[in-house]
Amino acid sequence: MLIHHFLENSAASFPDKVAVIHEKARATYGEINEDANRLARFLLSRDIRIGDRVVIMLENSIEYIVAYYGILKAGAVAVPLSTDLKPDGLDPLLAELEPSAIIASARFERLLQASNLNVTNLNTLIIHNPKLDWSNRFSNVFTLTKIINDIQISSHNLQPTTSTQFSPIELGCIIYTSGSTGKPKGVMLTHGNIVANVESICQYQQLSDHDVQMVVLPFFYVMGKSLLNTIFAAGGTLVINNKFAFPATVINQMIEEKVTLFSGVPSTYAYLLHRSPLKKQRDQLTHLRLVTQAGGHMASSVKRELHKVLPRHTQICIMYGATEASARLTWLEPNRFEEKMASIGKPIPGVTIKLIDADRSEVPPGKRGEVIASGANIMQGYWKDPDSTAAVLDDNGYHTGDIGYQDEEGFIFLDGRKDNLLKVGGHRINPQEVEDALLATELVVEVSVVGIPDDLLGKRLISLAVPLNGETRTEAIMEKCALLLPKYKLPSEIRLVRALPKNANGKVDQIGCLKMANGG
Repeated sequence: MLIHHFLENSAASFPDKVAVIHEKARATYGEINEDANRLARFLLSRDIRIGDRVVIMLENSIEYIVAYYGILKAGAVAVPLSTDLKPDGLDPLLAELEPSAIIASARFERLLQASNLNVTNLNTLIIHNPKLDWSNRFSNVFTLTKIINDIQISSHNLQPTTSTQFSPIELGCIIYTSGSTGKPKGVMLTHGNIVANVESICQYQQLSDHDVQMVVLPFFYVMGKSLLNTIFAAGGTLVINNKFAFPATVINQMIEEKVTLFSGVPSTYAYLLHRSPLKKQRDQLTHLRLVTQAGGHMASSVKRELHKVLPRHTQICIMYGATEASARLTWLEPNRFEEKMASIGKPIPGVTIKLIDADRSEVPPGKRGEVIASGANIMQGYWKDPDSTAAVLDDNGYHTGDIGYQDEEGFIFLDGRKDNLLKVGGHRINPQEVEDALLATELVVEVSVVGIPDDLLGKRLISLAVPLNGETRTEAIMEKCALLLPKYKLPSEIRLVRALPKNANGKVDQIGCLKMANGG
């Protein structure tokens, strides 16, 4: 089984079914499969072969999906890049990847023209609706629309390329980590890695061709990519909405399109709770059966509020994972949500989790250890980075860097990371605990706690908080927080900000928060 077989199988079963809705456009499985076949044949005509990297620089769209599956059908490696990149971020990635082709939208033309495209192997640039003159910039520039509309290019199934010339052990994707705490690393995922994770998710979420998935997360982010693959594997419908800055539009479209599934990261739900008409319109979300959350820790106070605001028939599924795991490692069964709200649940089908101590011995229930994961979904390593690979992959599996414990029933609870404890006046403080207390005051929408250098304390805790409204005062936040934390864990200062720095995938950018706290 290969990744693009999800599309091909659904196109065979439901050729005329709407697979994707994006704004006013609708595309069926049959149409997307034909367009992806034409793109794959074009890439092969450009001498792109198995294992060659093809960069994707497109917003979430039908064209993105065609590009993604077309690259995979050609046997190449799909490399989606962040839509927030600048030339100084793109240049080193292109030099590292040595891609044979780049597929981009007009939005990224200026970025590409400002970047160094004189890299090894790069011989093809495909642009969707180009606006700029490329005649003196790059010699082989093609238009995506012309390629997929070219009747001279066969749209029939690609044989033998998709069946006999490469196997599940071949690389399917390189997905870059967000780089929120350091240099982005290219996670190498095979077809087998991704297929294993997709099939597991489809099983535990009981996905079917009746499901309609709303997507507000970018496809270049591993969770966004997982949503695309899982709904295509199930034969459901994907609704793309790139306007989450206006969350009311998302809620209205969920009602209109009878969405059954919604997925987000913690900040997604913070804004749905406090900046959208979710509570007012929840009774109209009659088809919404499941919302899923991953992408980092979400405070229990937010989970409780979300449970209160969602329709009664809507279940909540808390998940945990990593780019290095093709997306997903654990899930908390919705029927245990209220009882085990603080837990990340248990391993998904096909994944094994164990917790080990500093001596690499497995710890008993109740004892803290590092979360180690193994399974068919675990990455092959980091692209051209053997040292970083060796630091996280060994005979035990993938070392997540997260610290936690298991209860007697096997539910896993996280307790911070190995590398993020802040030493403040002799105390080691987990900033996540302080953030949870600040959110529990119900006076802030979201918050980040960082440590800045201090001559006396070593580190001083600074909280950056987005206030619930214009009347929120820092004194009131601190007063409520003091009821929840000992004095030494209280931030020395709370700064109210309009918004926290974010990566393009919607997760809080910790490096950006630290710069903001330092006055940068």
